Amino acid sequence: MSDATTTLIDRPRPESDLIVRPARRDEYAAIGELSYAAYASDYEIGEDYGHTLRHPELRDGEYEIWVAVDGVTGELLGTTSILRNGPESRRRALDDELYFRLLAVAPAARRRGVGARLTRLAIDLARDRGLRAVSLNSGENMVGAHALYRSLGFERVPERDVVFGEGDDVRTVYTFVRVVVLDEG
Repeated sequence: MSDATTTLIDRPRPESDLIVRPARRDEYAAIGELSYAAYASDYEIGEDYGHTLRHPELRDGEYEIWVAVDGVTGELLGTTSILRNGPESRRRALDDELYFRLLAVAPAARRRGVGARLTRLAIDLARDRGLRAVSLNSGENMVGAHALYRSLGFERVPERDVVFGEGDDVRTVYTFVRVVVLDEG
């Protein structure tokens, strides 16, 4: 493919060209399709999980939905959901943790630092909110994501893993936690 036919999303761009901001409701359909494409490109997606990925509006009340967009083109590159305080937060995280999930990067935008930037958003928000740590869950087969999280200081906490299913269909969802250093001063 010649340079003239390569889209802007395919060209390497520095992370500094990323804009991370809260999602707008009119972006939800695109966020859903990006999320589904990101997960389906690497993993087999069940019908229920596919529905969750494709419909961010269903988690809008309990989660803050964030996006990363290309600062030059405005193209949607990635998304994540940050859990708000409430009933779900007590089930997902400890009281002094910020929990995030559904980190997704458009397949064509990988290797641009989008996933790292969205993960650092969670760390920054935890610090700003005076929370001790950031936590997340990740499927046992999501080894690429695990490498990203470990590179950013997350450690797996096996005693907090979630095991579900029965018989031959038992699955484990790993829990990763990163302690946040609060600014002193």
